[in-house]
Amino acid sequence: MLLSQNARRGLAGGSLVLAALLAEMFPPRIRYSSMSIPYHLGTGYFGGFLPFISQYIVARTGNPYAGLWYTLAVVAMALVVTAFGLKETRPGTASAG
Repeated sequence: MLLSQNARRGLAGGSLVLAALLAEMFPPRIRYSSMSIPYHLGTGYFGGFLPFISQYIVARTGNPYAGLWYTLAVVAMALVVTAFGLKETRPGTASAG
């Protein structure tokens, strides 16, 4: 029970951090379409195919934990994109247009 509650808190916290991260990556005039389109396409493709791909990896290797490598690879790719795509902003430097 406690593990389940902590997992839900972690997922909720991750969603909040993601929203703030995406808001910082794009200027306000293009923020909605720049955030919405890649987020929903990425979630649909990477999240939608996750069960299929991870089970395929498990079936090919016979290791029940081998499917986690797909998730790890997607998270590592997201970390690289964030590291190179997120520019530091200081308070008061965001442009409105």
